[in-house]
Amino acid sequence: MFGDPSTWPADDLIAYSTGFAAPMAWAGYHEGVFPMPLDRRMGWWSPLRRGVLRLDGLRVSRSLRQSAKRYRTTCDQAFGRVLAACADPERPYGWIDGRIREVYTTLRQAGVAHSVECWNDDGELVGGLYGVAVGGLFAGESMFHDARLGRDASKVALLALVSMLRDEHAPNRLIDVQWLTPHLASLGAEEIPRDDYLHRLPALRSVPPPPFQTGPLSALTV
Repeated sequence: MFGDPSTWPADDLIAYSTGFAAPMAWAGYHEGVFPMPLDRRMGWWSPLRRGVLRLDGLRVSRSLRQSAKRYRTTCDQAFGRVLAACADPERPYGWIDGRIREVYTTLRQAGVAHSVECWNDDGELVGGLYGVAVGGLFAGESMFHDARLGRDASKVALLALVSMLRDEHAPNRLIDVQWLTPHLASLGAEEIPRDDYLHRLPALRSVPPPPFQTGPLSALTV
């Protein structure tokens, strides 16, 4: 859909469109591109320096392990609520609009978008993440935590995701985090060149996706 990568601009933003639909997003992930709104248009991005997390590169501190004991983690139990929390307009630098919510809800219904949820002892949703699974690649889209009730909850959701991805194909799996942030770097994420990421994609796509376990997860097996 986006042509030969050798013709892409030397910029994170490689294209934009006036239309947007689930098949376009799905095709984009297969080509190493993801959508993010750009004014009234949809921007299509493939960072020159791609943020990724290898499963064996995850850093789990003692304090994070303690935090994980405070929460119950699940998969695909509250995708809509996680998406809504990530789209909260009061969040700094919020970018998730109605178009994104509609398309990713469709991808969830198609069984390719997934969420991980964190709950406290009172049954309140206090953190989570969502993304799209393309074979052995999990393209993370956004994560959140409740600043008052969910300290480290988004990190615990990531731990649970890594735990779920750790099967016999784990060495061939990769989590795409789009851009590297200090928060993600502290958890072991790193940057690789765009060409390297695109070179890995065909092999990643050929890996069977994990059997996403709907229901309770464990974040303490990593």
